[in-house]
Amino acid sequence: MAKDTKERILAAALDLFSQNGYAGTNVRELTAALGMVKSSIYKHFESKEALWDALLDAMIAYYDAHFGSSEHLPPVPETLEALVAMTMRMVDFTVHDESVIKTRKLLTIEQFRDARARGLATKHFLTGLREMFTPIFAGMMDRGLLRRDDPAMLAFAYTAPISALIRLCDREPEKTDDAIAQIEAFSRHFVQVYGVTEHA
Repeated sequence: MAKDTKERILAAALDLFSQNGYAGTNVRELTAALGMVKSSIYKHFESKEALWDALLDAMIAYYDAHFGSSEHLPPVPETLEALVAMTMRMVDFTVHDESVIKTRKLLTIEQFRDARARGLATKHFLTGLREMFTPIFAGMMDRGLLRRDDPAMLAFAYTAPISALIRLCDREPEKTDDAIAQIEAFSRHFVQVYGVTEHA
């Protein structure tokens, strides 16, 4: 029961922090949203800052478990088409999972206030994908699926446009379908340019 309550508090905190930011959300609003009294929240989190830290921890764990990270890599694709399919599964999760959408919004707001949020924003918006795809591309090169190149530079070239289009989905949700179509077209273009054709 205590675990369920803690998870409810974290979910409500993600809702409010992603809308109003840390400074724009107070514990009174959080308790009202949950139908609780302040003391109930303080049984689980000793302060608003402790709640914030726990929320960031929960967001990291959720993202790693459902999406992956440089420490939890997906398997190296066995075909070029499998790379496109893996990319589109990741994109679909990223642009449709409500917790991930709220997390990106929260990090966008808080990256200018909080050092830990800034580091996570850099990881999620730039370096994390590059770090994931560098060993994936190295593995595909070893299998003869991609032509030899610097895998880190290739990962950067691949993930930067995808990240930019995902951020577009956050800013202008009505463009999500078009952005997803552009990502798939880009992924297929990348495969045509860098793929070894006899394996395509």
